[in-house]
Amino acid sequence: MNKTDLIEHIAKQADISKAAATRALEATLGAVKTTLKKGGTVSVVGFGTFAVGKRAARAGRNPRTGAAIKIKAARVPKFRPGKALKDALN
Repeated sequence: MNKTDLIEHIAKQADISKAAATRALEATLGAVKTTLKKGGTVSVVGFGTFAVGKRAARAGRNPRTGAAIKIKAARVPKFRPGKALKDALN
């Protein structure tokens, strides 16, 4: 499922226009991004939790040349599924 499919699904399930579904999805994604940028977490009960994780600096290799490179530390988004989502899949 891609973004367009998701928008169509939201519009159909909520009985709203695709334009309204697009705005709703964009607003939701924007809120998640903004919260994660600030270092916060977003918990959706029954679905899961979005959080920011830290990846330490490390040594790596350029796959083309084999030369050693330094990879900088980074903040990365993480998702932990909730119990209801796990149960729905099993």
